[in-house]
Amino acid sequence: MALPVKDQLRYWGIAAVVFVVILWALGDVLLPFVIGGAIAYFLDPVADRLEKLGLSRMAATGIITVVGVLGFVLAILMVVPALVTQLIDLIDVLPSLFQELRAFIEKQFPSILDRESSSHQFLVGLGDTLKSKTGDVLQSVVASLGSAINVVVLLVIVPVVSVYLLLDWDRMVARIGELLPRDHAPTIKRLAGEIDNVLASFVRGMGTVCLILGTYYAVALMLVGLQFGLIVGFIAGLVTFIPYLGALIGGTLAIGLALFQFWGDWAHIGLVAGIFALGQVTEGNFLTPKLVGSSVGLHPVWLLLALSVFGALFGFVGMLVAVPVAAALGVLARFGTSVYLDSRLYTGLESQDQDNA
Repeated sequence: MALPVKDQLRYWGIAAVVFVVILWALGDVLLPFVIGGAIAYFLDPVADRLEKLGLSRMAATGIITVVGVLGFVLAILMVVPALVTQLIDLIDVLPSLFQELRAFIEKQFPSILDRESSSHQFLVGLGDTLKSKTGDVLQSVVASLGSAINVVVLLVIVPVVSVYLLLDWDRMVARIGELLPRDHAPTIKRLAGEIDNVLASFVRGMGTVCLILGTYYAVALMLVGLQFGLIVGFIAGLVTFIPYLGALIGGTLAIGLALFQFWGDWAHIGLVAGIFALGQVTEGNFLTPKLVGSSVGLHPVWLLLALSVFGALFGFVGMLVAVPVAAALGVLARFGTSVYLDSRLYTGLESQDQDNA
């Protein structure tokens, strides 16, 4: 005999509260395990496909590990140093770029930026702020990288966790299925399948889209000779998972830099703008429909809310789990809505009388 609904709600509520408290208290400690789990989840379909080709799970995991390590080493040796250098140079040059922008506006539109006007005072204050905050930003970035968790420990634990979880992924899923309450197991498995579909479409699909677009933007901008093209492409690709934001931020930054670097050379400026226009057309018409699909069910506003709330409550770990939690809550909300529409609370007594008749 199943427990009464009231008791079930109490037990599940206690479990949810305990989970939130653990996440809040051990956020930094859980960081490598959350990242490792995300990597294992992302790579599980690859391991499954290799198994279908006749390889054992251990062999498939070994191949993925070797390829991943080689890719990581190549990125460390070839991409990361240039990326960090361009980021530091961009932060250093921002105040001077802003001063040049102010001088250009004062020259072209002197009546708008009268020295006594509020617009002029705003630009002066913003320029002073950029100068004073540049050093603080660099110090905070370095401090956060050093104190979040020891970087060396992070680089050691994450691969180990990823490999073990990837190796045992199918067994863990099967074991969890065996531990589910028997009365609710079919419903929980169905909802878990829907959540997995959403995550597979969004996380894996959008991750691939971000990687493709980030690589395209970075390579294309460097080929046209734009300074800081690598970091601009990286930023644009990184935030592509929020619709239009990646192209808006990356395009604004790239075109702004192109105006300073290529002023008067409208062909180069047009090429930079055309790179982002082509990227948006490709993403909207080919990449996103093919890799993500149209039935993900994660509205951009809902995604931004989840990232903001979980980031404020749990820091960086909260931002990592925001997307899967948002997907799960979306699936549960749709399930709750369907249950409500079939309930007497919605249909009322009149429909029940009609059914009895």
